[in-house]
Amino acid sequence: MNKNNIDPKSLNGLLEVVGKKVGVSPEKLKSELEAGKFDSAIAAMSKSDAEKFRQAVKNPRLVEKLMSTPQAKAIYKKLTGE
Repeated sequence: MNKNNIDPKSLNGLLEVVGKKVGVSPEKLKSELEAGKFDSAIAAMSKSDAEKFRQAVKNPRLVEKLMSTPQAKAIYKKLTGE
């Protein structure tokens, strides 16, 4: 497992799913995210969703809180097949 305790296989599966949703290859999406860019992901969102996303990214505690909810964990498990 990597430093974030995410199985690389699961991460690749998640990138594959998200990439299909936003119309970007998983490799490009991963490289953008690693560089701190969210251009491809944001381009596929509505204006209001993109703004919410930008606000969440600016507040790491909010992101951590959201990702620890049972709903977020269930979505992650569904997307990764766990």
